[in-house]
Amino acid sequence: MTTAVLFGGPSPEHDVSILSGLQALRALADRDALGIYWTTTGAFFTVPTHVEAEAFLEGVPRGSSEVALRVGDAGGFVAVGGRRGRERRLDVDVVVLATHGGPGEDGTLQAALDLAGLAYTGPTVAGAALGMDKWAFGAVAAQSGLPTLPRALLTATTHTLAFEGPYILKPRFGGSSIGIDVVADLETARTRLSANAHLARGCVIEPYRGDLTDLQIAVTTYPEVRLSQVERPLRRSSSAEILDYRDKYVGGEGMVGAPRELPALISADQASLIDHCARVLVEAASVRGVARIDFLANDRELYVNEVNTIPGSLAKHLFVEPPLAFTSLLAGLLAEAVARPTHRYGAEGADGSVLRSAGSIAAKLA
Repeated sequence: MTTAVLFGGPSPEHDVSILSGLQALRALADRDALGIYWTTTGAFFTVPTHVEAEAFLEGVPRGSSEVALRVGDAGGFVAVGGRRGRERRLDVDVVVLATHGGPGEDGTLQAALDLAGLAYTGPTVAGAALGMDKWAFGAVAAQSGLPTLPRALLTATTHTLAFEGPYILKPRFGGSSIGIDVVADLETARTRLSANAHLARGCVIEPYRGDLTDLQIAVTTYPEVRLSQVERPLRRSSSAEILDYRDKYVGGEGMVGAPRELPALISADQASLIDHCARVLVEAASVRGVARIDFLANDRELYVNEVNTIPGSLAKHLFVEPPLAFTSLLAGLLAEAVARPTHRYGAEGADGSVLRSAGSIAAKLA
């Protein structure tokens, strides 16, 4: 089985994706895995196996070769250019996705890989789209009977809410920390819609609870559901309103280098509730591969916040007791990608009977 690791992409989380991808590429060295870099402009390049993160500071690393993704019966990644301009299909059977945010995590890439007939790790199209949509995911969690904070869509015509401020504003379609705003009142919230570019495609508004902190747990789904230890990520500043992008990722190794309390010091009851919520969401939110589920909590309360369907560093740092080697984590993801393939399109029922009875198109337009 020939493996590729795909990372990067046109996303605000592009740089973190590079770190996750390079970690996976190193861990799969014994499989001779192929590294495929997705640029911020949407092009694909194979990269040298032992390339370092700094090689991407100026764009595409030296020694890279451009490839393209083709869909259809003979789909897959192909080398472009070459002698006489002929394409050559790369021998890739399964792709490890380390693509955080944007089209790499919202179902766009997953749909393209399905059309290309390539097996891949991580969420399906539906699972990725649901995980990226904070409004839809919140509705699924609430409908599943899980504890959630009240949540609403904010538009320029929103003048009343069922809950009081202060408020936290989140991009409806986006990552867990980029574009977040905390505001005192609804009028200020509405002004942020035009001032914050990350809210242009939709904004979710919730009550801001400064007494709640973050708890996280990772889950893998093959060959059976397995949960990691619960982590409490730590903010670099005690005065920070939220766990921001810098807290999570600016530490040299992506999420691996972020400050944390692991395992988190929580009560047995709270640990049991987190376990229950995570297992319910595996089914309700179509979780596949490895995901991270985020909660907000204090000593008395706990709320489901969101799911990260392709977590930073593929959440390898959270499986500490019992320990799970990164190579074993990746092996499980690859085995699932092959044993439990995502959607394959078919044309059953398209037997021509409708076309034979259709008659004139002109008559249908009359």
